[in-house]
Order: sequence, then structure tokens, then C-alpha cells
Amino acid sequence: MAPKYAMEGVFSVKSDVFSFGVILLEIISGKRNSGFYLTEHAQTLLAYRDRTIKMTSLNSMTLLFISMLSLSFLSHTTTHAANPVHLKEVCANTTFSPNSIYQSNLNSLLSSLSSNATQNLEFYNTTSGQNTPNPVYGLFLCRGDVTPQLCQECVAAAVKEVTKKCSREKVAVIWYDECMLRYSNRSFFSTVDEKPRFALLNTQDITEQDKFNKLLAKSMNETAAQASNAPIGAKKYGTKEVNISAFQTLYNLVQCTADLSRNDCSTCLQAAIKLLPWCCSGKQGGRVIFPSCSVRYELYPFYRMEIATLPPAPIHPPSHTGSERKKISTATIIAIVVPIVALVLVILSFCFLTMRARKKSNAIKGENFKKSDQILNYQAASELTIVDSLQFDFGTIEAATNKISDDNKIGEGGFGKVYKMYMESDQSTSMSMSRSINDEYVTEPHAR
Repeated sequence: MAPKYAMEGVFSVKSDVFSFGVILLEIISGKRNSGFYLTEHAQTLLAYRDRTIKMTSLNSMTLLFISMLSLSFLSHTTTHAANPVHLKEVCANTTFSPNSIYQSNLNSLLSSLSSNATQNLEFYNTTSGQNTPNPVYGLFLCRGDVTPQLCQECVAAAVKEVTKKCSREKVAVIWYDECMLRYSNRSFFSTVDEKPRFALLNTQDITEQDKFNKLLAKSMNETAAQASNAPIGAKKYGTKEVNISAFQTLYNLVQCTADLSRNDCSTCLQAAIKLLPWCCSGKQGGRVIFPSCSVRYELYPFYRMEIATLPPAPIHPPSHTGSERKKISTATIIAIVVPIVALVLVILSFCFLTMRARKKSNAIKGENFKKSDQILNYQAASELTIVDSLQFDFGTIEAATNKISDDNKIGEGGFGKVYKMYMESDQSTSMSMSRSINDEYVTEPHAR
């Protein structure tokens, strides 16, 4: 479960990305997530991931696959913005009759607000039916960091929702995480309204509360002073990041409607800041929301960080000097280099494993060849030994045949005459052996 949903009960792009990451971990690890908190009975999937990363390293192909899939998903979520997050609406008890002049003016007002949201406006206020007895006053305000497309979608969603939820009320205000829309039968332009109001808090507790509360009050007041310093009609929006420690950062956001004066904006923001200890003391995040202003803090970035923009460079004729070469952004370099490095690592790993397998195969073949060569040498040596053991010198043959006497003659064959040969054995038993020989060489032995 995404922390933002677990703590606040709202969905956002961040919660979708978190859930997508958990699904990827489940696919890769083959394990199911046990929950958001670590228990005695089950280990969370994130804890399993951390333990696994310490023990083993992922295969390069797996890392490359995850990177490409994640980039594809993130590019998809960037292209298609998530739906605006609805927070709360308040509808007054005063009602109007169906098909009345007030309803006609209200419909005209809501249509005007929707159409002007498409003009890349973050704030717009107008009056419908000003020359009638039942005029309607209304405005919308988009959060200072949202894109024009998301602002337009939020205002359209607010118009649709307030029409459904407050279909007969003359006074209504509806809040989204990205915008606010309100209308009334009285003029409220350039006026500070602190009611109706509500607060939201992060359920996670903060450590060292006294130190944190002092830092929060100081940073919130500085952010409020910065935002309220803008003139009437200008964006009154400010953010600030403050380091709590080496591992934690405090993120602050404040905003007023653009029709307020500097003093009115400051007054509204200070009133909201004073309510933070009442609603959110000791918590890791909280917000107080009025119709005219709002304040919020968290320990994670919940708004788009401002990117410093440089003034447009003057146009010069084309030049080939090194100082005017185009510079590639860091993000572009990373997006190009990381996949290439991963692919090179995969190729090198494959080549290394292939060469290692070949060396092992050659070593086995060489070992088998040596063994077979040794067997052949052993067999040849045995045969030579047998042949040598069958050869005798002439003196020995003459003594064994009684000087080749005809008494020892056995017969004659194609190879010549054959004689019996008597010899005393070298063994300790003095066993004698008898072999048949011809005139030239020994043929076969037999026992006496």
C-alpha cells in the first residue's frame, strides 16, 4: 500500500508509481507483499528487497529490463496526467429554486470558469448576472506548481462535482489537491475568508517534536512572508525546503488567492499557520485549508520543484567556436549512457562466460587425451615386455637342448626343425619350464 494512501486516504501519481514498483518486486522476487508495516509473522516485500540486495546482486539483464519498463511507465504517467484528487466540498444551506434566474446565472458562471481555465490561467474570478437581482460571484485557484493541463482538468472536475453535490445551494466551495473553486450570492473578492475551513494530517509521528516544531514555525513564517509579498493580481505562492538532518528534509507550501492584498494574504496565512499545532502537532505532515489561503508541510516532496530558468540567449550568427556548442542536459546524458553501459555489461558477461566454458572444455579434452596417451603407452610397454621375455641368447638355447641334440627334436615344419628346451625356473620352487623352439626363434612355452 502506498504511504500517501495509507496515511491520507488519497490517490495520486506518486501512489500509482509506488504500487507499480511493488508489483515489479512481486514479479521479480516471486513473493507477495505482506503489508505496509513490519510484523513478527511476516516480512514486508520492501524489507525482503533490502535484505536480498545486501546478499546478492541482480542480473544485468534483469536490471536493464526493470529500467526500460520503469522508464516506459514513468513516461506514460508523465504524458497522461492523473485525475485530480478530491479533498472536500461545503454546500451552504441557502437554496435556489429550479429554473430560476439564479440557476441560470450559476450555470453561466461555471461555464465561464471552465472556459477560462483553458487560457493557461492559474487564477480567475468573475461575476455572472451582474445586472440582475440574483448575481453569482465565483473564482478558481490552481496550485502554483501544477501544469496548465492539470489546472484545466481540475477546474473541469470541480465544476462537474460541485454541480452534482451542491445542485441547489447558492453558496459552495470545493477543494482538490490541485485546485479550489467557489461561488456565492455575495461578493467575496479581495476579502479574507477563513471559514469554512478544515485540516488534514499525516498519521506518522515525528521524533524530537520540540526541535521540529520550532523549525516548522520558522520555515513556515519565512515562506508566508515570501508568498504574501506579491502585489494584487500576481501569484501568491511559495515553497521552501529545510534540512532537518542529513537524511530528512522539511517541505513547506503556502498560497493565497491572487486578489488579496499583501497584508490580507499575510493575515490569512498567519491564521492558518497558527492552527497547525492544533491539528497536526507531532505529525510528519499536515495542512490547514481556508477558502482564501492554505498552508501545508510534509517530509516528502509533494509539489513540483522549481527549475531555475535562464533568460533567453541573444541570437548570434552561426559559429563553430567551442564555447557556443550545444550542451546536453544531465538527464539526457544519463538516459543515453545508462542503457548503453548496461548493454555493454551484459555483452561482456556473456563473452566472459563463453570463453570460460570453452577453456574448461579444452582442459577436459586435454586431460582425456593425456589419459588415453598414458593408456596407449602402458599397453605398448606391456607388449614390449612380453616380447622381450620370449627372447633368449644362443648359449642358453644350446644348453637347454643339449647342444641341439636330435634326442630333443620334436619334428619339422615350414619354419624348420623344432626342439624341446628344458630350463630351470628362477623361482624359489625351482620349477622348470619347457618351451618349443625352432632353429631361429622361440615359438611357444609349455610346462614340464
